[in-house]
Amino acid sequence: MDGLSPWESREVEDMVRVKVKLVGIDQVAMCPVVVVTDMDERHFLPILVGPAEANAIAMELEGIKPPRPLTHDLMRDLLNKLDAQVDRVVISDLRDETYYGCIVLKTVTGKIEVDARPSDAIALALRTHSPIFVSETVANRAMIPDRKAADDQTSEDSLDKEAEEFRRFLADLTPDDFRRNLQ
Repeated sequence: MDGLSPWESREVEDMVRVKVKLVGIDQVAMCPVVVVTDMDERHFLPILVGPAEANAIAMELEGIKPPRPLTHDLMRDLLNKLDAQVDRVVISDLRDETYYGCIVLKTVTGKIEVDARPSDAIALALRTHSPIFVSETVANRAMIPDRKAADDQTSEDSLDKEAEEFRRFLADLTPDDFRRNLQ
């Protein structure tokens, strides 16, 4: 394999391209969730994430620019200064109910892969306008067919409700909430 990792040498044809559909609150786990869908919106993949990552993703989706760079803004700016670009991000594996991901970078010396949590990879992909992929293995194991695709209005109403619930959740967050999660 010429020293390349599996994700550097793997063709994107073996993967499913996805987009972020929404950021909301998982009603069972009662924690933030990012939902990605295939480009036709026929299958979706919910990924539980931390509050800070959910906030970073939601802010980028809403076009909200913070007064100072967030972590993912810093990552984007560092990559730009180093003349590296995000080629793609991949949700690559699912083990013990935990998703794994990577960021594939294009640099002056070639492509390199960086291990990353899917939430961080997604937040960076949104900021760099880079494609997001799900490995075929993860897609086959975890993507869920959208049974409501035929009823678009019901889906839109549900998404609006989830988005509003998440906005209320974000509005009530305080710095102490993050400190408690770190302890």
